[in-house]
Amino acid sequence: MIGDGTLVTQVMAVIRDRINARSLLSGDRLPSIRACAKQMSVSNSTVVEAYDRLVADGVIQSRRGSGFYVSGHTAPLSIAQIGPKLDRAIDPFWVSRQSLDARSDMLKPGCGWLPPSWMPETSIRKALRNLSRAQDDVLTDYGTPLGLAPLRQVLSRRMAQHGIEAGPDQIILTESGTHAIDMLCRFLIEPGDTVLIDDPCYFNFQALLRAHRANIISVPFTQNGPDPDAFAKVVAREKPRLYITNSGLHNPTGASLSPNVAHRVLKIAEQHDLIVIEDDIFADFENTPTPRLAALGGIDRVIHIGSFSKTLSASIRCGYIAASTDWIDGLTDLKIATGFSSGNLAPELIHAVLKDGSYRKHMAGLRDRLAKSMTATANRLQSLGITPEITPDAGLFLWCRLPDGIDAAQTARAALAEGIVLAPGNVFSLSQSAGNLMRFNVAQCENPKVFELLERAMKP
Repeated sequence: MIGDGTLVTQVMAVIRDRINARSLLSGDRLPSIRACAKQMSVSNSTVVEAYDRLVADGVIQSRRGSGFYVSGHTAPLSIAQIGPKLDRAIDPFWVSRQSLDARSDMLKPGCGWLPPSWMPETSIRKALRNLSRAQDDVLTDYGTPLGLAPLRQVLSRRMAQHGIEAGPDQIILTESGTHAIDMLCRFLIEPGDTVLIDDPCYFNFQALLRAHRANIISVPFTQNGPDPDAFAKVVAREKPRLYITNSGLHNPTGASLSPNVAHRVLKIAEQHDLIVIEDDIFADFENTPTPRLAALGGIDRVIHIGSFSKTLSASIRCGYIAASTDWIDGLTDLKIATGFSSGNLAPELIHAVLKDGSYRKHMAGLRDRLAKSMTATANRLQSLGITPEITPDAGLFLWCRLPDGIDAAQTARAALAEGIVLAPGNVFSLSQSAGNLMRFNVAQCENPKVFELLERAMKP
């Protein structure tokens, strides 16, 4: 009886999860008792009892001679319940929630952005003052669906410096880099389509793809990019629709794509009609530009996106997509349907900062400051027995292995109680194979207290 009760509870949980995740909607017919029993490898009587209990709870309803159906209204989408149940410490939302909700006195070496004091506040204030004197239509009217033309012209020239050929009419502005990926997922995939990501990768890629009901698969990521042999095998076997990646200063590893791996990835993508989305949000942190898939493969195959949230301001939300003309036309219709148009204020501010020369000077100083913080942070971490997996050429992140026997998720929980937000490795890993790894933002590690609290959190 105890065993049967456990199995009944498990069957009920599976049905509830499917309803919460919208795999089953209001009015949908559940599998027959025999079919459900076969799917879940339980007895018919176990399913009968599970269904009866769910009927009693009002979750499903029985229709004589027809079967069982989901009752009531469709439950609100619960993205956290899509996919396997994970401990909150290794949930893709965990670091974002803790970082964004953190008190002002908390330390955040696990977050993915620069401290406010590192941003070009003087340039932004100057641009705001100038913008306050702009014409009324700039301050109060809708922008064009493609977005501010002068900014798109600047973006076109900036991409050309990386060898990416994209005219202003092949660029559409978005609310952010995340919004860019969201639009592309709406445009290019249907629920159930397979999408390939790196392992590890930026955790919000997973969260966003779950929201779009994608079938997510992964490929191991190395210091030179995705493992090309594994990439070839998984693409041939799974036939993914999209591959989403960072090619420059990969998040979380800090690695950059090598020319050899880039060419192999593009060849495989062409062979299997795979669309690549290249998130280039960290491009301006590079000292020396590395290969871009969009430069080597062209924007007919590779969709290039970016934003200025990490380098200029997270409050001035503006991203962009560079893609083929045919796709831009469709994306414009989608943007009108879901957001109507672009605003003028954020693009005007970004354009003002980019064109007056202050942004270039800001980034030059920022790269120097990050290089010093990278060295200092690596040394402090190594003194605690924490070893970087690679030494990045630039950027914010160190992807590190903790001492043997130390679990990153448990360390992150203990650290949170001490007022410090960390980024345990498994939030970045679809395969959950990074339990002993952790990402550190070197710009957020200047306070010596970070390392004192980290050492304390690693103790049993």
